[in-house]
Amino acid sequence: MFLPGGAATHPKASPSKSPSATPSATTVAEPAHHCSYTKATTAAARTVTSPPATPDYTAGYQATINTNLGKLVLNLANSKATCTVNSFVHLAEAGYFNNTQCHRLTTANGVYVLQCGDPYATATTKMTCSSTGKVGTGGPGYEFASENLTGAAYPAGTLAMANAGSADTNGSQFFIVYKDSSSGLGASYTPFGTVSSGLDIVQNVAKDGFSCQYIQSGQSEGGAPKKKVIIDSVTIKKT
Repeated sequence: MFLPGGAATHPKASPSKSPSATPSATTVAEPAHHCSYTKATTAAARTVTSPPATPDYTAGYQATINTNLGKLVLNLANSKATCTVNSFVHLAEAGYFNNTQCHRLTTANGVYVLQCGDPYATATTKMTCSSTGKVGTGGPGYEFASENLTGAAYPAGTLAMANAGSADTNGSQFFIVYKDSSSGLGASYTPFGTVSSGLDIVQNVAKDGFSCQYIQSGQSEGGAPKKKVIIDSVTIKKT
């Protein structure tokens, strides 16, 4: 997602606070029975196959993000954002998020999120917020459309997708809202789950702030969190 005024040089995935820039998305009856994943214009940051086109739309899913700071337990909204959940589950089970770190924290202007899911931000990457670095640009090599945007709001505990500025550019990057951001974020980012436990971990990370300000085009707000959040793995429980 591009921040207001950002000129893209390569894909970014950053929550924006611009309601006027809401991407248009085709309304799909949910739960979706078929999902379309198209090849992205940029190569995958970590090799992974595309998710299955036929999701298990009747299933319930719970995800646990195992981090160096503790566990985040997420209830995934499969009945409202089926193709998004289908992708997230596929990436998690493929180990796509393993040994990565959450690369971006925002703390102002009505946008309070911790952003993760970019394999370019490895567990050992030194976060510099470089204008030429790849961190913040990574994806799985495929893209898919947004879902669940009608009336979308972003209270604390929301799990939502980042995108590259339009409704069909979702990939692997996601964010966790640690403080109500409904007034700062337009309904442009697919909400696909809620945090059932561990939100205090993200809130404590937010208290420490970020160590450097992003200066990449399209990422003019927020920066690398001072307290490193390493995702060891993401496990999925299906019911």
